[in-house]
Amino acid sequence: MTQKTSPGLKIISLNRKASFNFFFENIYEAGLVLKGSEIKSIRSGKVNISDAYAIERDGEIILINSHISSYKQASYSDHNPTQDRKLLLNRREINRLIGKVNREGFTLIPTKLYLKKGKAKIEIAVAKGKKQYDKRQSKKTRDWNRTKARYVRKTS
Repeated sequence: MTQKTSPGLKIISLNRKASFNFFFENIYEAGLVLKGSEIKSIRSGKVNISDAYAIERDGEIILINSHISSYKQASYSDHNPTQDRKLLLNRREINRLIGKVNREGFTLIPTKLYLKKGKAKIEIAVAKGKKQYDKRQSKKTRDWNRTKARYVRKTS
């Protein structure tokens, strides 16, 4: 699922269901604290962030439930695939995110994991969950746009 977009940016994993299940307010780019075997697995594309989310713990933002498969060639210092990982953000950004989550009821959802100039970065969205009727409306809009594109293609 590796996909190149611009020079120096290689997308490793996307969370496609996130935009269907949540409304995004802001998007932040954060670094990850990783071990050597974790970055090797990320470079080989063995990552899943579809069920992951981020929380605040001791004044830091922690990524929970992300799965980075263990690296086959790693020796005794292999990592736990589902361990919690610290996100690297500025103090101002961390305070802003903590305020949004605690006061306004938002959640932090990872939308994209990519390599930027050789370093693993993750895109975190401040999101609010969609209700069932919002999801139905999103599906109707997507289906209508698809049908509209078919009509345009047939008439052209």
